[in-house]
This record gives sequence, C-alpha cells and structure tokens, in this order.
Amino acid sequence: MSADDIWIIGTSMTPFGRHADRDLIDLASDAALAALADADMTIENIDILTMGNVYEANSHNGQRLQKQIGQTGIPVYNVVNACATGATAVRVAILSIKAGESDIGLAVGVEKMGKGGLIGGVAKNRDTKRVYTPSGRYGAVLKTEGILGTSIMPGVFAQAGTEYALAHGVTAEHFAKVAQKNHAHSVLNPLAHYRKEFSLDEVLNADVIAYPNTLPMCCPNTDGAAAVVVVSDAKLKTLDPDVRRRAVKISASVMTSDPWVEGGQVQPDVSTLTRQAADAAYAQAGIGPEDLDLVELHDCFATAELIHYDNLSLCKPGEAADFLDSGAPWRDGSTPVNVSGGLLSKGHPLGATGIANIYEVATHLRGEAGPRQIEGAKVGLTHVIGLASACSVHILESGAA
Repeated sequence: MSADDIWIIGTSMTPFGRHADRDLIDLASDAALAALADADMTIENIDILTMGNVYEANSHNGQRLQKQIGQTGIPVYNVVNACATGATAVRVAILSIKAGESDIGLAVGVEKMGKGGLIGGVAKNRDTKRVYTPSGRYGAVLKTEGILGTSIMPGVFAQAGTEYALAHGVTAEHFAKVAQKNHAHSVLNPLAHYRKEFSLDEVLNADVIAYPNTLPMCCPNTDGAAAVVVVSDAKLKTLDPDVRRRAVKISASVMTSDPWVEGGQVQPDVSTLTRQAADAAYAQAGIGPEDLDLVELHDCFATAELIHYDNLSLCKPGEAADFLDSGAPWRDGSTPVNVSGGLLSKGHPLGATGIANIYEVATHLRGEAGPRQIEGAKVGLTHVIGLASACSVHILESGAA
C-alpha cells in the first residue's frame, strides 16, 4: 500500500436502455446518489465533482447536476472526450486527489442517445467540399468520406478488423463468435440493454452494417448513467471499517492519444494508442496481463474486441483468433472478457461507458456480481477508446485497506 494509492469506495450504474421518463440530469442524479449511498457518503463529503457527457456537453451538466443533488461550492469539471469521456472524468478526479487538492471525488458519466449515434450518419458537411470548375463557378459537391478513409465508426472498426484478419488468418466467423459470447454473457446482467442469446448462424446471417460486422455485432445506442466515488489512501484510513473492507484500489490510471503512424492521418488507428496505454498501465500497476482475472474492454463492434485481445496483450501478437477459439474470453475461461455482455449487449451511452466498465470490474472484485460473478476475482482491467483520439486503461485490485 502507498500513500499515493487511490481507492474506489462507491460505484453504481443505472439500467442501460431507453429511459423516456428520465432526462439527462435525472439519470445522472440516480447514478450519483446511488454511488454516494454505496460509499456511505453524501454530497457534503465530496471535494470535487467531474461530469462526463458528449451529446449535451455545452449544457454545463455538472452544475445542473449539483442543482439536483446539492450545491456545496466545490469545483466542477465538465468533461468530453468521445467514447472515453466517462473514464476521463474518473481520471480528472484521480489527478485532483493525487495533486493534494481533494480527498474525495465523485465522477459521473451520462448520456441520452436516441437512435443513430455510432451507426448513424456521423460524417456531415465537414466531409465534403465544393469544387471550383473551369467555368468559374462552384460546382458539384465531392464527398471525401470513403475515398480518403472513413470517420464513421462502423467503417473505422470494420476496416481495422479486416486488416487484422488479412494479416493473421481471422475469419468472419471469429468476429461473429465475439458477439455470440457477449450476448450469452448479457443474459446474467440485469442492467444490460439487451439480454438475449444469439446462435452463431443468427449473428452471421443478420443484416450487414459494415462488413464483417452484422447488426448483433454492433453496440446499441443507449441511455444510461454511471458514477464512482474515489478517495485518497489517507482519507480511506479514517473511514468506517466496512467501507474499507469493500474498497477497491485503482492500481493504474492511464490515458493516451494517437502517436504519429504512417496512414493514421487518413484512416484512424485504433490499435497503437491502446497498446501504449496497456503497456503503461501494466508497468504502473506492477502486473502483467497474465495476472488479470477479468477484463471489460471497448467492444463497440465485434471486430474491435478481437483486435483488442492483441492490443491489450491478452494473447501473443497475431493470435487473437486462437485466444478466442481456446474459450479463454468466455466467463468460465482463463481471462473472462466482457462478462457484463459488453457494449454489444449492455449498450454504449458514450459519457457513461468508461465508468460503467469500472463499475462492472469493481463489483466483481467486491464479490457482489451475483449470478455473473467471476469467483475469486482479485485483479481486473477496464479499457475504453474514443475517436479521435483517446484511450483510457484502468487496472483495479481488490483487498481490504
């Protein structure tokens, strides 16, 4: 144990799905108050509030949340960092504690997405340009999207998966197996958006969104919120013994962005920044991938999960398909991955996802995950990637403080 250690003492997430009767701040309040109760705290105990949200990021949502759960004059940071927004909010709270400015932080992530989102038309006018013709007039609109790469998420991750497949002998069936696994896992998660199993044939024969990803291989757009209460080691020592017993240590908190890679200016590189974040997190925590008891990684599409087996060093380079075929990432395998059902089933409310992954791993490390519990889990990793570009990796460890 170190004086620099940061601990999770409270965490929560709302059910993910459609919440027609709850607005953004209602959902955030539900998650925040539940996390505070889980920590045996109230808003009066909190030194810093960080609020992650993407689609309504200009609405000062942290301050709006305060008006609903309590205004105490503390600093509020509104965070937006694509799909890594929630994880970034956690990291901001951690950095404030490590800087000695705070003892206890509350990080909240929330999103109301509607339909469209990652599968909808993300590329808009910025992906077009007007062409000046010899006649001296501006003529036809030229769409650069798809000619010079793509920034639409299904295309980005389809391309990344296809490149890995061609290099390492992966088949479309391998990607479909990822979705089959995660949908099977979701049946045990009462908070998941969808809780339905799919056969391999059902996954393969569904509508194609961006080859090789079919519809069950794509995350649903979802409403939801999650929250976490983090404290310094010194503060934890002053708290009730039961709070200390359930505390989960954050052994590593790392964030990266894209380094320069050839081709990365045309087609987003979803791998290099993940590899670098994972390597830094393992070094910071003093562990290796072989020490992990479970992983919640960013499976926005089935292709993403398979290549991240490799990027997170869960397998040897180029052997992600063999890792999957071995059964290792199933909940009864050697390295369970996305036992929550992952984004493919649980849903992907952008601002909440990074914190929801932390909630899932922390719940297993506390031994409180119910029927989906990974027995004996002591160490877990969470990973989220947002384009363009941010990758966050957290490593959590159980153990009474």
